[in-house]
Amino acid sequence: MHRMTLPQAGTLSLCLLSTLASAQTVTAPISVTATPISESLVTPPADEARRRIEKTPGGVDLVPAEEIRDGRAQTVKDVLDFVPGVFAQPKYGQEDSRISIRGSGLSRSFHLRGTRLLRDGIPVTDADGAGDTMEIDPLAVDYTEIYKGANALQYGASLLGGAVNFVSPTGRSQPGYLFRQELGSFGSLRTQFGAGGAIGNYDYFVTPSYSHSDGYRDHTDQDYARLNGNIGYRSGDGAETRVFLSAANINQKIPNSLTRAQALSDPGSTTPQSFTGNTKRDIDSLRGAARTTILTDTGEVTFGLFAAHRTLFHPLSSPGFATLIDNEEVNGGGFARWSGSFDAGGYRNDFTLGINYFAGVNEARTWQNVGGGRGALTSHADQKSRTLEAYGENAFYLLPDLALIAGLQGTTATRELDDRFPGNGDQSFRRGYDSLNPKFGVRWDYAPEAQAFVNLNWADEPPPFSELGTTAATTSLESQKSKTLELGARGRSPDFAWDVAVYRSWLKDELQFLTVNGMPTNQNVDSTIHQGIELGGEWVALRGLAVREDRTTLRFAYTYSDFRFDDDPVWGGNDIPGAPPHYLRAELRYAHPDGWYAGPNLEWVPRAYFVDNANTMKTEPYALLGAKAGYDFGTGVKLFVDGRNLLNRTFISNVSTTTAAQAGAALFNPGDGRAVYAGIEVRW
Repeated sequence: MHRMTLPQAGTLSLCLLSTLASAQTVTAPISVTATPISESLVTPPADEARRRIEKTPGGVDLVPAEEIRDGRAQTVKDVLDFVPGVFAQPKYGQEDSRISIRGSGLSRSFHLRGTRLLRDGIPVTDADGAGDTMEIDPLAVDYTEIYKGANALQYGASLLGGAVNFVSPTGRSQPGYLFRQELGSFGSLRTQFGAGGAIGNYDYFVTPSYSHSDGYRDHTDQDYARLNGNIGYRSGDGAETRVFLSAANINQKIPNSLTRAQALSDPGSTTPQSFTGNTKRDIDSLRGAARTTILTDTGEVTFGLFAAHRTLFHPLSSPGFATLIDNEEVNGGGFARWSGSFDAGGYRNDFTLGINYFAGVNEARTWQNVGGGRGALTSHADQKSRTLEAYGENAFYLLPDLALIAGLQGTTATRELDDRFPGNGDQSFRRGYDSLNPKFGVRWDYAPEAQAFVNLNWADEPPPFSELGTTAATTSLESQKSKTLELGARGRSPDFAWDVAVYRSWLKDELQFLTVNGMPTNQNVDSTIHQGIELGGEWVALRGLAVREDRTTLRFAYTYSDFRFDDDPVWGGNDIPGAPPHYLRAELRYAHPDGWYAGPNLEWVPRAYFVDNANTMKTEPYALLGAKAGYDFGTGVKLFVDGRNLLNRTFISNVSTTTAAQAGAALFNPGDGRAVYAGIEVRW
């Protein structure tokens, strides 16, 4: 749960039976009023975004920037750590994080799959569905929306993991100037500047940032330079166009995975091949987008275009395997969405209709890795992806506080490979994937700031090129299909807020990316089950402990995950490897009205989890103690100190998965040791 006050929901609703008995008419459609010119239409303020997201009959969350800027804010894990149902871990103690939502992309130790990343509602994942997080700068985000599973239908996504939308500040939401400096362990340095403002109908915001770290492990030094900005034009009170631009230059050394014994006894090490092969990932990217929102009498229309260019230079080397990935990729597309309200027979209806088109070409080359440089060419192909999505959803208000919701999403996608390397025969192929994915739900606003919900939804996920490969066994992979039943509730009172969801997903042809004898392999698993409990809370446990206006607050996010094979002919009912069954994040914080705060926090994995389908090898349980403290001078100046893993526990933060692990299998990546970071932020 998140430290943010929700907007008031109105007068107390009567219980369901009383409302049925007394209701003669149902509220008319809501009229859309002009948004004040001090706010953006394209990227609405966090309070308005929360009001909208709370209409979803399923697992959603919103993380405001204030929640992460009070400490070190370097990785996507820092953003998502207190969102139940999300397991986010840095891969090598670096800014690139692995994200799994409800078991999405569970076997992927690199690249993202099964969750769509968006920036301001515009996709930043590739056209084939793969993605990375390192180009997202958490300091360049105003708030983050999380839509779990098919609850992401608002953006046309129908995936097991849903979507995460990072929303940018604008000159209207953050006018003025900003300077932020962070320093800390492992030679860490992070600098951010920002400037924003409004001039009549125009506004602008721009923020460059730079970060460096020598890394906790050997061969993990990194340099990140990123630029994010946008310019908006407001045409009166009813229309706005906003143009976004982002660029990144990333130079990241990458260590190799270790055996379990190495990871637990010498967590700062890597293998010699990391040095001889100069394993790293260098990325240059440029992304532009334009989005227009127009208010209508009963809703709004949003449409836009985007394009991105990205190069990747990626030497890899491990025992028995050495290659160099050399990619140049162009992605782009367009989208349109119409949402609003209408009256039908005296009943209110809230609807959304939309269409997305994504396309991309990746010129993918691999070379022999010769000391981190190009040797002989070993493959060369154009990987072409196209995806067309159409979707619609309607909330029918049977009562003023009871909505019946139905939606449908359709996808047609192609994956086409043109082989341009004649040395090993023609590996060209073309695959098509089509699906229809319905959704049904009920949302009951049973109290002014409380709701209960239930939904049943279907999802379909075509494999990305990193899964398809070039062999007959992998190019014949089917899309991953799922059906999910979800029940939950959320609410808020002056001293307590809660969010709970229980879900069960039935999967067919689940995609697994496995490492076998150091080499990658991909497969569909016939039948699996993902089920779990997500519980978040924030409780003001004490008021007036030292002075009248102080507060002592406990917040937590607990995730229970039970992912297993369903009567598999080989693996029976074994656990699916890759995620802990229990994951808890908690923080106890004292806040003084003079502006200072302090308190401990905990990251706890009480049970180890398997790394192989055979369930023969596990990680280790761990508990990490941290602490934060800071002071807000009230003049635009803030200070903070953020301690991580203060007891210096050795733990495993990320793993690769395999079929049956051998004792010497290098599948493990340890997390960072004890670290302390400090920072200052100045606004004027």
